[in-house]
Amino acid sequence: MVYDLVNQSFVTTFTLIGFSEYPHLWAPLFFIFLTIYMVTVVGNLGIIVVIRINPKLHTPMYFFLTHLAFLDMCYSSVFTPKLLEILVVENRIITLEGCMIQYLFGCTFVFTEMFMLAVMAYDRFVAVCNPLLYTVAMSRQLCALLIAGTYLYGGLCSVILTYSLWQLSYCGPGIINHFGCEYSAVLSASCSDPSFSQIACLFISIFSESCSLLITLASYVVIVVTIMRMPSKGGLRKAFSTCASHLTAISIFHGVILLLYCVPSSKSSWLLVKVATALYTILIPIVNPLIYSLRNKDVKETVRRFLHSKLHPQLI
Repeated sequence: MVYDLVNQSFVTTFTLIGFSEYPHLWAPLFFIFLTIYMVTVVGNLGIIVVIRINPKLHTPMYFFLTHLAFLDMCYSSVFTPKLLEILVVENRIITLEGCMIQYLFGCTFVFTEMFMLAVMAYDRFVAVCNPLLYTVAMSRQLCALLIAGTYLYGGLCSVILTYSLWQLSYCGPGIINHFGCEYSAVLSASCSDPSFSQIACLFISIFSESCSLLITLASYVVIVVTIMRMPSKGGLRKAFSTCASHLTAISIFHGVILLLYCVPSSKSSWLLVKVATALYTILIPIVNPLIYSLRNKDVKETVRRFLHSKLHPQLI
């Protein structure tokens, strides 16, 4: 394919289309997204606070959960404020630099969370298969190293992909048919050869998704085998309960990712891409705190005690 850049007018700003084709939905969508975003921030911040105030929850599993809540809150905050803005203002402009920064942070949090869930699967593997040596095997130093590794990998992937987009030329009219700077939407606004960027994105995405799923599946295969060999029903029930919340979170996360990247790249599918991205941006960050709080006795007990102490301080 030949790219003629001589007669093209280059742009430094983009217009975000968002859901402008459906003006009758602007008001209800704004209030729905705003409500979900507020619940997301409060829910994830609440999990972080609950874990910090209860010494009983200062274990590797909750240490990883704290970072998962932080990632969910940050990722939602990268896209949702701009989504809310373009639903209420007519000026739907975002600068090229702002677009790249939004993509950089969004991409960082996605790849980091992908491997954070894999690390949590490994943590459950150690907890179920080697419970007596759990605290020794999952030492504070190892946990810190695993956390640092996930953030570093997420940042590295994000820098490479953002750089590949930054090197492209963007021509008029500078329209992004999305509510944010999602990869395929930004790429569609380019008027230069995107081959390097597409190859980098394909390689990094396949490698990351494959490694994350491989670690997760390997951990849970061993966990299932271990659970099946347990003679005690009580032990089996306890082992399953420690993994159920994490399995639910993993299924939703990878399910939405596969839905997003299995959508064909065509103009007729842009609405589906936007809906899938909205699910990923809004659904996952709000679902995770619900999963881990509603299914966790320790978290619910900590919340109950905290509320009781605030409502009835004289009884303490």
